[in-house]
Amino acid sequence: MIELEGVPELIDPVMVAAFEGWNDAGDAASTAVAHLDREWKGEVFAALDAEDYYDFQVNRPTVWLDGGVRKITWPTTRLSVVRVGGEKPRDLVLVRGIEPSMRWRSFCNELLGFAHELGVELVVILGALLGDTPHTRPVPVSGVTSDPDLARTMDLEETKYEGPTGIVGILQEACTHAGVPAVSLWAAVPHYVSQPPNPKATLALLNRLEDLIDLRIPLGELPEDARAWQLGVDQLAAEDSEVAEYVQTLEEARDTAELPEASGEAIAREFERYLRRRDGSGPAGPAPGGHATADGSDSSSYLRDNPGGRPKPPKSPRPETGTEDEDSPED
Repeated sequence: MIELEGVPELIDPVMVAAFEGWNDAGDAASTAVAHLDREWKGEVFAALDAEDYYDFQVNRPTVWLDGGVRKITWPTTRLSVVRVGGEKPRDLVLVRGIEPSMRWRSFCNELLGFAHELGVELVVILGALLGDTPHTRPVPVSGVTSDPDLARTMDLEETKYEGPTGIVGILQEACTHAGVPAVSLWAAVPHYVSQPPNPKATLALLNRLEDLIDLRIPLGELPEDARAWQLGVDQLAAEDSEVAEYVQTLEEARDTAELPEASGEAIAREFERYLRRRDGSGPAGPAPGGHATADGSDSSSYLRDNPGGRPKPPKSPRPETGTEDEDSPED
């Protein structure tokens, strides 16, 4: 660990983490943490030693000029802290980096060491995967945990996922074994339009995070960016009848699967969020290996842009079910 500044004294801290790479389809998760850091003017206080965890032939350093002096930025994971003001101020420890190339257990232990030293009460890890979900519908966000008690008290799913996992799944399990409450929030990104950015998925993650930790998160231009993104994808899909047909198939499957959800509890959540924003309640304030998919496989064979720049659906058969499996996509 390279400490850039002294460790601050924090108030009721929650750690929020995201990692670029396999766990970050459309860069939705890492962009969400970057948004929190930017809106609340985070101060970096530590960084992991890049030599310990990264293969520089996979994640290469970059060279840049600073007043005529050449400098190097190394791929790593940095920790910053933001204080959210209000009647009940609290702090967020933001962890933002790249999925490490090696020594994952040591990587997680180092992060957990900081969580313990800072008195972190909850770890929330953001992720995004590719799924059979239409861009025209609300982005599905799954909240999962390995802790049965936490699942009951926070209305989360207890994960039953089995299969390949990334650093998000490993960090969550490390937290569980260390006795640190941990939650993973996963946004499903349409696999036929997976290239970043995806502001709609980022917005969905932030909305779910806001509900989870009971903070009002300033959204800035994200809602407008999300609307513009959807309009752009609408226009691309309209230019290709095959894509439009495929999107319609996904819409029908999604609507059928989620019909029971279009009632009391879902409407109540949206109404509570509306009231919180209106009344000001609470404090104001892509990797070489592809991305995770709903079945845990690698996404490198998914979207490829054609010469005209229009998204093409996969050549596999049409999905027979909804947007994602009943079980959690990741640990």
